[in-house]
Amino acid sequence: MAVEQGRQRWDVGLLAVGIPLVLLAFGAFIVWVFPPLFDLFWGGMETVFNGHWLVRSTFIQHGFTAGVLIGVTAPVVGAYLVNRQMALIGEALAHTAFGGVAIGLFVGASVPALDYPLAWAMVVAAISALGMQYIAVKTDGYADIPIAIMLTGGFAVGIAVISYGVVFSATVESYLFGDILFVPFENVQLMVGLALLVGLTIGLTHKQLKFITFDREAARLARINVWFYDTLLIVLTALVVVAAMQILGAILVAGMLVIPVAAAMQITNSFNRGLVLSVVFGQIAVIGGILLSYDLGVATGPMIIITAIVIYLGSLARGS
Repeated sequence: MAVEQGRQRWDVGLLAVGIPLVLLAFGAFIVWVFPPLFDLFWGGMETVFNGHWLVRSTFIQHGFTAGVLIGVTAPVVGAYLVNRQMALIGEALAHTAFGGVAIGLFVGASVPALDYPLAWAMVVAAISALGMQYIAVKTDGYADIPIAIMLTGGFAVGIAVISYGVVFSATVESYLFGDILFVPFENVQLMVGLALLVGLTIGLTHKQLKFITFDREAARLARINVWFYDTLLIVLTALVVVAAMQILGAILVAGMLVIPVAAAMQITNSFNRGLVLSVVFGQIAVIGGILLSYDLGVATGPMIIITAIVIYLGSLARGS
């Protein structure tokens, strides 16, 4: 008993020291290491493509980098959601996050120091994710009715706040429909930090999340804290959704959580192979969608989703 208690104290102490150190390392990488790496990479791309405007434009560089990171993080988180039949949760959180953006724009118009719409969106989405988890526990599952209420309610709050005190400007449109030209470097850094956080979290908890995904009762019998890992996953989903809003928009963002994963599931029955394959499909959708959008002169977010759907249809045909 004494040995077990001592081990538990050691684990708690290790977490108390380790988590701040990891966050500090992430912060140092994002602030000091990533910017020169970003400049080095895109400088090399300009040399390779002989200074083509598509790689020379700062706005495109920001959007392209954020898009590629979304193409990794969204399918990784989405793989667990789809296999749990929780695909609609991403849509609900995206609409709720839009409500957070509207609140952020409203507050920022009155208090410029608080004009950080994405930060507000993350707070609102995280709170909504925890609320959805609470509803799931109380209703013994992610029923359609609570999800539908949160999906429509979050969007209704956003529209109500905008109609009350925020002009429907290009800023609002960029969060609603996505705009690759509207991604500042600070948001790229935020996306890098989120990608690192998702990668580390999934790497450390993959076995537990996979176990819970396919056999919740056995996981409970194995004394795995199912509630904790469910909450962790849904909060990660909320953060990914918010980060992807500026590229895909609140209306389309859930597509990247679901479509690449659905395409991978048509080709393989292995969860781990499907996870890798969904990331590959996500990258093809993002890169192909961006290139096609400029070639055809259409919006980038919809083109990314259309490309993902084409990939899904191709995998569906191959699977049959």
